[in-house]
Amino acid sequence: MTERVAVLVGGTGRLGTAVARRLIDRGFKLAVTYLVPEQGTKFEEAFDLDEQNLLLKRVDATDGEAVTGFFKEAAEQFDHINVACALVGAWAGGRDTEDTDDVRLDLMLDVNLRSAFHTVRAALPHLKSAEWGRVITIGSRAALEAPTGQVAYNVAKAGVIALAQTVANELRDTEVTSNAIVPAVIDTPETREALRWADYMQWPTPEEIAEVVAFVAGESSAVISGAAIPVYGKA
Repeated sequence: MTERVAVLVGGTGRLGTAVARRLIDRGFKLAVTYLVPEQGTKFEEAFDLDEQNLLLKRVDATDGEAVTGFFKEAAEQFDHINVACALVGAWAGGRDTEDTDDVRLDLMLDVNLRSAFHTVRAALPHLKSAEWGRVITIGSRAALEAPTGQVAYNVAKAGVIALAQTVANELRDTEVTSNAIVPAVIDTPETREALRWADYMQWPTPEEIAEVVAFVAGESSAVISGAAIPVYGKA
């Protein structure tokens, strides 16, 4: 199979756009979801790809049926799918466990964990059918170190890592691998604004993380599966 196809669920944000650029440079065709219309428009303008190379659609990643439908549409358009990246995520902090209400907990579980689960579940039949594939999720250093004040986020991202590792075990006898990329705080304008006094020079950038994602999405990563791959920068 000479043409590789990657589905990026949540692929129009800072990290998703960086991942898309790396994969396009490596010859991938892309199916990409967005939620915020402005991000979809910006992505389309940035890459200017035709429909033979890009499927771009507004999809709510917390809706399992919608995600499954998008994967089916991508498979019909491109004939096969090789890589699935679950890139949807959000952070909400400021609460220890006893002060965390259900609204905040549900938000973190839905955006971070449920979206990743829907992506992976929808992807697996297509990756197995292609007989070569990569499942890539985005965890967080916080899931491993469990800092205070953000319990809902920590728990959700820990679930994302466990998802990737469980799927790796399920896929052990196949040519499909599953790994979690585990960043520290990502250096974006938004995180600099939210954490104004932090030493952002130590944080990994979206472009640096995207290089790791692109490697894991490629042929050379075949021996890596079930890993929580740290991309901490110098933080």
